Order: sequence, then structure tokens, then C-alpha cells
Amino acid sequence: MNRTHATHATRIAIAAATTALLALSTTACSESDVDKAKDRAASATAKAGEAVSSATEAAASKMAEVKDGADAKGDVKVDGPTKTEGDRATAKITATNPKDKKADYTISVNFRDGDGNLLDTAVLNITDVDAGKSKSGTARSNRSLSGTSKAEISRALRH
Repeated sequence: MNRTHATHATRIAIAAATTALLALSTTACSESDVDKAKDRAASATAKAGEAVSSATEAAASKMAEVKDGADAKGDVKVDGPTKTEGDRATAKITATNPKDKKADYTISVNFRDGDGNLLDTAVLNITDVDAGKSKSGTARSNRSLSGTSKAEISRALRH
């Protein structure tokens, strides 16, 4: 796993753990309570990193399933701002087919925070895009994301 993939999630978990430890230390808790808080913080940090890693690996696996796909990142764009729908981040993705026959697109979409840290990765399929036409779909994060996120096209295949 690339270290930057889990940076934001790790920062959030560390901040929560630090806050919990600080609260425990200022309320005269026992060493046992502090040790338990440290264990919970370490567990939360590991789980946050694992969630991002798992989503990234799943996306890479789905992209690898596409046989004879042509790089089509230039055909695909994020169409408008990333929104929140329920507890998931969503982004409208538009594929424009420049070829002379119908095509399908498989697109890997990264959701990043304001600092550029990777929060999640999703794969979107847009099928039956007519020659010379555009078609849109909605990419949704795999998990709940807190704060503002921005979608970006990581990879796109036309097949």
C-alpha cells in the first residue's frame, strides 16, 4: 500500500486517539485506562488504513478484469462538484466516446480530502456510449466520508 493512501484516515484516527488520551490524562485516570485508550487508538488507526487499502485493492482488481481496454482517461471527466448523498460522497462522471463505434468505460475514481489525501476509491462502469456521444454515471464512495471530498479520475479504460 502506498503510504499516502492512508494518510488522511490515519491523521483522523491519531487526532481522535490523542484527544482521548489527553482527556484521560487530565481526568486522573489510572494507567490501565490510559493503556486501554492507547490500544483503541492503535486499532482505529489500523482500521482506517485498512479501509483505504482495501478499497484501492478492490478497484485495482476490477480494473484488471477489463481485457483489451484502451487508456481513455482523456475521454472521461468529473462533471461538477463532489456531493454528499446520504453518508456517501458522490460525483457525476461523464464519458465522451471519440471513436466511430459504441464503447463501454470502466473508470476508477479517487475521493480525496482538501489536502489531497486519498479517502476512498470507487469503480464506475458506463456502458453503451454511442460513437461521438457522451453519457454520465454517478460514482459513490464505498464508505462514509467525513468532511469535504473531491473526486478525480484515477484511471479510465474504453472497451
